Order: sequence, then structure tokens, then C-alpha cells
Amino acid sequence: MRLSFHGAAGGVTGSCHLVECAGKRILIDCGLYQGGRRIEEENRQPFGFEPAQVDYLLLTHAHLDHCGRIPLLVARGFRGEIITTAASRELARLVILDAAGLQEEEAEWLNKKARRKRGKEIQPLYTVLDALSSMDFFGRSARYDEPIELAGGIGATFIEAGHILGSASLVLDLEETERRRRVLFSGDLGASGRPLMRDPALPPPADVVVMETTYGDRAHKALGPSIDELYTAIRDTFRRGGNVIIPTFALERAQELLFCLRQGVEDRALPASMQVFLDSPMAISATEIFRRHPDSYDPEVETLFADGADPFSLPGLHFTRETAASMALNRISGGALILAGSGMCTGGRVLHHLKHNLWRSDSSIIFVGFAAKGTPARRIIDGASVIKLFREQIPVRAHIYTIGGFSAHADRNELLAWWLSTGRPAHTVLVHGDEEARKAFAEALGEANVVLPSLHEVLEL
Repeated sequence: MRLSFHGAAGGVTGSCHLVECAGKRILIDCGLYQGGRRIEEENRQPFGFEPAQVDYLLLTHAHLDHCGRIPLLVARGFRGEIITTAASRELARLVILDAAGLQEEEAEWLNKKARRKRGKEIQPLYTVLDALSSMDFFGRSARYDEPIELAGGIGATFIEAGHILGSASLVLDLEETERRRRVLFSGDLGASGRPLMRDPALPPPADVVVMETTYGDRAHKALGPSIDELYTAIRDTFRRGGNVIIPTFALERAQELLFCLRQGVEDRALPASMQVFLDSPMAISATEIFRRHPDSYDPEVETLFADGADPFSLPGLHFTRETAASMALNRISGGALILAGSGMCTGGRVLHHLKHNLWRSDSSIIFVGFAAKGTPARRIIDGASVIKLFREQIPVRAHIYTIGGFSAHADRNELLAWWLSTGRPAHTVLVHGDEEARKAFAEALGEANVVLPSLHEVLEL
């Protein structure tokens, strides 16, 4: 009976952990590494285990850094069953198909350059066909708090994580040669009191806890003042005659922002004439999926659905799916609020909007989510004076806002409260965090038996 760590061990992205018990191998997540070129090259490396020998993949949620290497796993031999919640299954299909399309586009662009220089061509990490094929391995849909038997002596229970739609923490009950262990995986934990998502469920006691530490070294700003700060930044930008660009994660963050903007217009904190553009095909599709699960939200939002209201709609909202419509936004000189992916500015349409607005002192760039080291978003947040976009050096003159209260991750205090509910486990394994955050949270746990694993490290249970 053992546990090994094949991603998000010393970094934030690429979550992937393997449990071995009673002759079965159970993978928890299979995520994509995100960040600079060097980090992303990790995606092509061997997994650290043989995909064909994995019996089950339990997916905590549909963010790319948790599900983004599933097509590669299948392409390299995985033939087991993927189990997740119904909402995560829908969202994962959307996310991995989008990632596959981007992989193919990037490979084609690089290969055009290689052909001109007679260099070596590359293959995409995986193709759209690989992504579609991987969906065939999604099997049973999990319901919160209902145990699923995986094999004799192995059971799994999904509990509410409050992070995004369908997100879960996982409780594994393991038995092997009369030894019993309960292993708890936090997945990504949401912050309490969010406008859309339910609060994370308190976990049961466990022998081993594997938990995220994205914000293990800091507390978030309160949500109310953060929303007020967002409204103020928008109003001030419009008064200057500029545009507002918000690099946006397609899942949860885009929908939460739409909800807050809708509320701002209703409360007259924002002008009803404001023109809002959701410029992300994936975020638009994700919003449609969010609408199909009205029973998955905070009670206030459930009531809106029950009353026939759309919590994700507001006057002046435009969905721009087509490329031509996205390009047309570059001709708007002022008064537009543009939500575009990706949230860390590693690709997507937001790069074009940054190119046209980052150099303008009357415009604003508002960051409302986590930005990993090495990403353009992080460089801008850290005060870069110039950013390279599309082989051009773009000066940073726009007003830059970082509003931390919108984080979909629990902060240090909430992580600690969640951990205390686990009954002081024999081992606490800290993953999914920068080294500073992991070490700071380890110190906060005091005398607990804490493990900070490195990549491919094995923990005997």
C-alpha cells in the first residue's frame, strides 16, 4: 500500500498522484503543467508510472492543471475507468478539447517556422482525436457523499470542495492484508462565502491527508471590499476613457465575474450602459454548462434560477465566439470591459487585447486570479515595464490592479481549518503550491508529521 506523486510536487500545476493498494492502481487527477516553456516541457516527459497499468482515474475537477493530460494518458496506454461528478465530466470534455485544439495550432505554427529553416518538426502533445477518444473512458458519475466501490477493499467518496462547479475532495478507504487506511485528497479547496459555489464540506478524520497549498502562505482580502475595488477600478477606467481588460479563467471565474457585474448594475454601482464582452469561446460554453446545473450553487443563486432569473446575464453583455468578432473589439477605443482567456495570459485572445491596451495609460488590466511563476500575468503583476507579445516589445503603461479576494482557492486560514477537521492525521502531504507556500503552511501545522514530496517520490502507507 503506497502513494506516489507525479505532478504538483514542488509546484502548483500538473496535479497527478498514484495510489497502489490490493493489486490496484488508482490515479488521482492527471493535470497539465502550465507556466513558462521549460515548465511546459515537463508535459512530454514520462509520467513516472505505466499508464496501461492504471485501473482507475478519479478526477477531482475539470481545471486544466488537473485534467489536461488525460488524452496523453490514454494515448500512452491507459484503458481503465475515469470517475468524476457529472458536472466535471461535462466541463472536462470542454477543457481537454480546447487544449487539444491549441496544441495542434501551436504545433502547426512552430512547424511552419521549422520548415522555413529546414528544422525538425514537432508533434502536438495530443490531438483533438486523442481528446475525443479519451472521453470513451469516462464511466460512472459520482454523487457527493455516496461511496463508490472500486474493487474489493477499496472505496471512494467524493465530497464538496467548493472550488468550481462539480469540484470534489476525495476520500479513499483502503484495505490490504487486514490493514486499513483512509487517505484524503483535498483536490483544490474553494474559499467560503463565495457568491456562486457552496462552501467546502468539512472532511472526515483520515490517516493520510494530501492537500493543496496554493495560498498556504497568505490570507485573502475579504470578498466584499474586493468587489467594491473591482467596481471602483472599472468606473475610474471609464472616466479616463480607456478599456478594462480582465484576463479570465473560463471555469468559475468568468461566471463569478458575470454574477458580480450583474449585481453591480442592479445596485447602480456600475452603469447600466456598460458594454461587457465575454471573449472566450470556452468560457461561453462553460457558462452554458453552468446553467445546466442550477442545483449545484449557493442557495441564493439556486433561488435566482428557481425564480426564472439568469444569474450570468446583464444588460450590455455580448458573447463573442467568432474570431472576427473578437478582432473587432480591438477597434474599440474606450468604454469596453473585456473578459478574455487565459487567466495567466499564457495564450488565448487576452494576448491580443493586452497588445492593444497594455501600452495605454487610460486603460486598465485587472487580475483576479492566481498567476503562476513564469507566466506573463505574473510578470506584469510583479512590475515588468515591458512584455513581449507576438514578437513585439509592449510597454506596460496601463493601470494594473491585482484583486485577491476573488480567488477560487481557500487561503491559509481556511486550509488550516479544513485540516483540523481531519483529526491530526499520521501524515500530512503538502502539494500544489510554490515552495514558499508549502513551507509556510508546514510551519503553520506545527508539530504535525508533514511531508513535502518531490516529483515521483513514494510514501509507504
